[in-house]
Amino acid sequence: MNSWITKIRWDSNGLLPVIVQDVISNKIIMFAWMNLETLEASIRQKRAIYWSRSRNQVWLKGEKSGHYQNIKDMVLDCDNDVLLIKVEQEGGIACHTGRESCFYNKINLKTNKIDDCEKIIKDPKEIYKDKK
Repeated sequence: MNSWITKIRWDSNGLLPVIVQDVISNKIIMFAWMNLETLEASIRQKRAIYWSRSRNQVWLKGEKSGHYQNIKDMVLDCDNDVLLIKVEQEGGIACHTGRESCFYNKINLKTNKIDDCEKIIKDPKEIYKDKK
């Protein structure tokens, strides 16, 4: 085990929050969770592998969509309880909605409404052909 991993402060469920940033644009493209198993697998494979809380299982990002995340850098925060990973996002799409980023619901502070601030790059029906 890498010595820095022993410094991680996991939450009560054994999970670590992970912020995902595009290594080229520096844009935050998604947020996810890792456990020890998925963190170690991500390091070995140099591909982002997460823990899906909703499905309660390991989730290799891109396994169904083909939009893998190749890890280029990892940074642990000052409290050792949040990880930032910088990735090369294959296909330029990180979100299951077909957008570059999962953060597209911009809160308009003047109107107190949500504005969609990012275009759909590819229709999710084309990405996930096995889904309806």
